Amino acid sequence: MSVWDGLVGQEPAIAELQRAVVDPGAMTHAWLFTGPPGSGRSNLARAFAAALQCEQGGCGTCHACLTVLGGTHPDVTVVATEGVNILIDAVRPLVELAQRSPSAGRWRVILVEDADRLVEKTSNVLLKALEEPAPRTVWMLCAPSPQDVLVTLRSRSRAVALRVPPVEAVVELLVRRDGIDPAVAEAAARAAQSHVGVARRLARDPEARRRRNEVLQIAARIRGVGDAVLAAGDLVATAQADAKAATEERDASERAALLRSLGAEGAATVPPALRSQVRQLEDDQKRRATRAQRDVLDRAMLDLLSLYRDVLVVQLGADVPLVNVDHDETARALAASSTPEQTLRRMDAIGQARTRLEGNVAPLLAVEAMAVALRPQG
Repeated sequence: MSVWDGLVGQEPAIAELQRAVVDPGAMTHAWLFTGPPGSGRSNLARAFAAALQCEQGGCGTCHACLTVLGGTHPDVTVVATEGVNILIDAVRPLVELAQRSPSAGRWRVILVEDADRLVEKTSNVLLKALEEPAPRTVWMLCAPSPQDVLVTLRSRSRAVALRVPPVEAVVELLVRRDGIDPAVAEAAARAAQSHVGVARRLARDPEARRRRNEVLQIAARIRGVGDAVLAAGDLVATAQADAKAATEERDASERAALLRSLGAEGAATVPPALRSQVRQLEDDQKRRATRAQRDVLDRAMLDLLSLYRDVLVVQLGADVPLVNVDHDETARALAASSTPEQTLRRMDAIGQARTRLEGNVAPLLAVEAMAVALRPQG
């Protein structure tokens, strides 16, 4: 067993990082891990952090490895945002932290997940730390692509590109690690397009499979503008409900914990002197809910894109397997009732909706415009 065992289909990237662990000449102070969603960017960065702290280079069983992978190592700091962007107040302490020597381990590691959510002002705060690194500090940034990171940060980091793992490798992992039935694992891996986390959820959660099926049925339901508006409303409402279900219990426990720490537990109203702290918590929770809703919608759009990809495969007669094998009939019906050009326009509309969501367009407006573009064109 080693820290690299849970990573799928990333052998070239792992080999490069293993060299850096043992060869000072192959090591650098800042790394940029890029790859599509589900490729394992954050997991690879955590494994690398564990290997750097481990005396055996990543054995996976020692105290250093276990604490890094468990998120409790004192010299490994992970920055992950649940909001739309990483705020500047979360970054300023990192610059000071980066100048300190490690307290217990061999390196001080600062891992920034979703580095693509660093706005320009926040990135500029990090720039000085990356330009003048402390001798035993390592920065690890994770993003979908190099272009998603400000060029000044990108140019000061060594890029490690991850690839989409093969479906077969994801299936093997699900069967070996989670005991999933091979047939279920293969269907889930194909539906998730090799996104390991999504594949695992689809394989283990029937409710997740049901919600995905409902999303894919939207394509067949839309016959006109009225259907499109109704489908968009349903999709956004489902995303809001999922986001609320995922955050509601946590929001309540966080509020209760804050009031308890402030000595206001059980008070009918929050004392005026404490309202700013409660308001700050509520703002953070709203940002988290917004991020959760957008993540659900983005996943739904990726599922729709996978269906239209299958439609295009059928229309072009390409000799490649379908992603959505359980929706073969839907894909073939859509293929028969449209042209490849129309399918490409529909895929473009979905991509544009994703871009609009990233640009903070109101979710309902973005999804309605997308749904209208999916209707039959005649």
